[in-house]
Amino acid sequence: MPSAVLVDLDRTLIDLQSFTDYDAAWADVEALVPQAALRAVPETGWSSATRACMGLLTSLGEGELWTTVNSVVSFFERAAIAYSTPMPGAGEFVRALADRPCAVVTLLPEDVAREVLARHGIVIPVVIGRDPRIRPKPSGEGLLRALELLGSSPEGAVMVGDSTWDAAAAADAGVGFIGVHSPPGEFTALFPDVPSLESLADVLASLS
Repeated sequence: MPSAVLVDLDRTLIDLQSFTDYDAAWADVEALVPQAALRAVPETGWSSATRACMGLLTSLGEGELWTTVNSVVSFFERAAIAYSTPMPGAGEFVRALADRPCAVVTLLPEDVAREVLARHGIVIPVVIGRDPRIRPKPSGEGLLRALELLGSSPEGAVMVGDSTWDAAAAADAGVGFIGVHSPPGEFTALFPDVPSLESLADVLASLS
């Protein structure tokens, strides 16, 4: 078993993304954004609007524009909480890790992430969410902050996630990575050597 387990939230533990209207969110924020604010981000299987919203929030530093864009996007994310669904085996997965240092590292705002977890009865006290003071995935900064709060180090730690952004963050933080619930070919081009498993039960077996 790894020294610490870091877990993505959306489409890893709970599916919120499928019910979030990122098309509407992007339509609302696109006119606010100078094109120079955008920077290259990893390809992933998300919709173009989802990737645009996350890419923008990743590109912007702390300031009024980040706060405005985050407020718009989080409005749609929060509206989806009532429709969100746990991924198969999520509760069992978290309960099996109860005696291990464990944290959620997500691109969702911390308050939205905590509301989603609470709705589905999933208890993980340490949550690192979208915050302009912490560089988000694909940076590994959020993972390192989570490990700091857990009193753990990158050596022997593992990140579990569904996207190339999760894999990139794990590589940047120097922790291991396991993919789960990922679209076919998600990691092939950028991370061909990472394991991509079908279920959280499979992940648990691999961590034993």
